[in-house]
Amino acid sequence: MYDATWMLRAYARRRLGRLGRLDARETQAGLLLSLVGRAQETRFGRDHGFAGVRDLEGFRARVPVRGYDAFWDDYWRDSVPRLIDCTWPGTIPFFAVSSGTTRGVTKFIPVSGETIRANARAALDVLVHHLAERPRSRVLAGRAFTLGGSTGLERRAAGVHSGDLSGIAAATAPAWARPRMFPPRALEALADWEVKIDRIAERSPGADVRAVAGTPSWLLIFFDRLAETAGRPLAEVWPDLELLIHGGVAWPPYRARFADLLAGSDAATREVYPASEGFFAVADGADLRLLADNGIFYEFVPVSELGAAAPTCHWVGDAEPGVDYALVVTTSAGLWRYAVGDTVRLVSRDPPRVLVTGRTSYMLSAFGEHVIGAELERAVADAAAAIGATVNDFAVGSLFSDRPGARGGHLFVVEFAEAGVGDVRLARFAASVDSTLERLNEDYAAHRAGGYGLDAPRVAAMPPGGFAAWMKSRGKLGGQNKVPRVVGDEASFRALRDFANAFRGR
Repeated sequence: MYDATWMLRAYARRRLGRLGRLDARETQAGLLLSLVGRAQETRFGRDHGFAGVRDLEGFRARVPVRGYDAFWDDYWRDSVPRLIDCTWPGTIPFFAVSSGTTRGVTKFIPVSGETIRANARAALDVLVHHLAERPRSRVLAGRAFTLGGSTGLERRAAGVHSGDLSGIAAATAPAWARPRMFPPRALEALADWEVKIDRIAERSPGADVRAVAGTPSWLLIFFDRLAETAGRPLAEVWPDLELLIHGGVAWPPYRARFADLLAGSDAATREVYPASEGFFAVADGADLRLLADNGIFYEFVPVSELGAAAPTCHWVGDAEPGVDYALVVTTSAGLWRYAVGDTVRLVSRDPPRVLVTGRTSYMLSAFGEHVIGAELERAVADAAAAIGATVNDFAVGSLFSDRPGARGGHLFVVEFAEAGVGDVRLARFAASVDSTLERLNEDYAAHRAGGYGLDAPRVAAMPPGGFAAWMKSRGKLGGQNKVPRVVGDEASFRALRDFANAFRGR
């Protein structure tokens, strides 16, 4: 295949120069007014007086923070599938299908032509930062492999389709990129996840793959299948692999396992922060740098004010590093002060860099302990290292005692890479989780002090492959689906425990 990396290298020089000069505060302020100006004549723009918006304060005074349900009820439900001049000018051509509303139903997130182009620019930024660290890269001399959901799209109306974001990306990929994509479109479109990874694994040996992208948990399953099919390690199947792009879940619990898988390879790893609502950030080093000039305006609500009628909002001009915030975005797809559902911690303000700390719906706080996702991930990663084990996946929920005056606690359902982790190691794992959470979280430590209000955590081992089987039983196997870190609903957590017990008995 023709090596086009030289063209990417020329683009990277210009882009890195622009990023080096970029003033995030000035760029974000100008971007917001540009988005407002473009949407003045939409239904949303007229309802909220966009013609009179002159600055951020005026914008905030007119537009409240909303979640998906409010947008659906107030603006989208009666017009879908043809959103024309509704919350964004023109016709919305795509809807990214996602899940996780408070109502437990599928979400349809508008994806405009502007958003598609912004996502493509963000993908280029991933390669730009890779070239900055690997000047001799030949990443475009071969193919890029993305392990996503089915790329098959459903026609909703003339010129309007819905499906996985990976399917939308495949359908709108620029002509120069299509010959460099792997696997072939026919395999990408397969809806049956197990058949899909079998077929891709069969076609992978001999494919000149230079970059791989996907969610770590599903990549692990695919790489295990690939090793079985090829009968040799990844470094021999794809000897020129130089970049593994990961996102969607926290990386620390998976780092050791991927280090083993990539042994003998020269591949670098790079984190990204994509979502159905937009491509938010790319690691330009150890941290994720928000894309400040790519069609998205960012605001930050202190986690402590979630649910408040009029929460305090910050932006890159005044948000404080080290504070956990709920992320709110305004985008070129007509999402206005939209609460994404993620929590982030600002690492630096200019350039703005963040650490994704969890989901607003995934806070563990049944007993007032207020443990966020990042703390759970850290505790599990530390515990795995303490017992010399590798964690494939995990979920945690609360256990409530039915005895008067008795305390409750947390149960971690953990899938280890090895089968048969014994009771002694599980006890050490639980003790390590407990001590890490006490160190990281003052509320948790206070509830654990002297056994006051919270029992020590317990651990139940899920056999290898168990979480994939559980996700399959829920109709959420593969692609962009992720194992929920916190299962807050008692009935759902009971069902997970029952499933784990039954899976162990197979």
